[in-house]
Amino acid sequence: MSTMTFSTFIMYKGNLMTKYIMTTESADQIGIVAALSTCLSQHDGFIIELAQFGTHDSERFYSRIEFIMAPSILPHFQKNIDVVAEQLNLSITIIHKSQKTKTLIMVSKFDHCLADLLYRRSNGSLNIDVTAIASNHEVTRHHAEKAGLPFHFIPITKDTKAEAENNLRELVTRTGTELIVLARYMQILTDSICKEYSGQIINIHHSFLPSFKGAKPYHRAYDLGVKLIGATAHYVNADLDEGPIIEQTVKRVDHTMQPEKLIALGRDVEAQTLARAVELHTEHRSFINGRKTVILP
Repeated sequence: MSTMTFSTFIMYKGNLMTKYIMTTESADQIGIVAALSTCLSQHDGFIIELAQFGTHDSERFYSRIEFIMAPSILPHFQKNIDVVAEQLNLSITIIHKSQKTKTLIMVSKFDHCLADLLYRRSNGSLNIDVTAIASNHEVTRHHAEKAGLPFHFIPITKDTKAEAENNLRELVTRTGTELIVLARYMQILTDSICKEYSGQIINIHHSFLPSFKGAKPYHRAYDLGVKLIGATAHYVNADLDEGPIIEQTVKRVDHTMQPEKLIALGRDVEAQTLARAVELHTEHRSFINGRKTVILP
């Protein structure tokens, strides 16, 4: 567990309290919020934020509650909330709000998303603990050296792909990585890796919808006279660029913009969209619901 920062604590009625996040997932049913809030109040837990959603199609229920509580009371609360979870068949997770998500960033040659993530990490706007930077090229090594982070060069060819993915597994296990971010990592992961780390890999795709796949997407967008460019951040699954969507951003463009301008704008949009998706995931606001996600505010 990461060391808690001062912002984790808050004074409430003269007592030093700690901030926590509790998330739940279950079948949709009556009484969940009432049971959770009652248990919190019985243990002097003060709710700061509460968001919930029950899906009509899948009949699933998701909630996120940010609350403060005296650290000495937390063990008693956890014991009793486990009873509530068993009664209502809830999957419940409770973490310190300041707990950083151990994150591995993977990148190829384009470094704009990597640089943006590292900047947001350095100024504290992303609650991530970067375990390492891994790449199939050497060109981004200087980013790791500047940030004082381990850099792992994992070359990939058709003959070495299996070995490379075994190296990736070993790296994830050894560093305790909880989230893998593909910051313009231009290699297709195998189905086994996608299944093994389901819900733990976020990718950025350079279009608002899964179009213009392959090389020079912005040149093809220019040739077709598009009026909107954008980016989609999603969880990775076995279907290329079709995993559950976390965040999307668009920007209006026009016929005066040459491909170079579209590329520059597109890179900004990609970086912003990926960072927002990582933020949503690490703040525990994103829940996978089949082929879609539920994003709680």
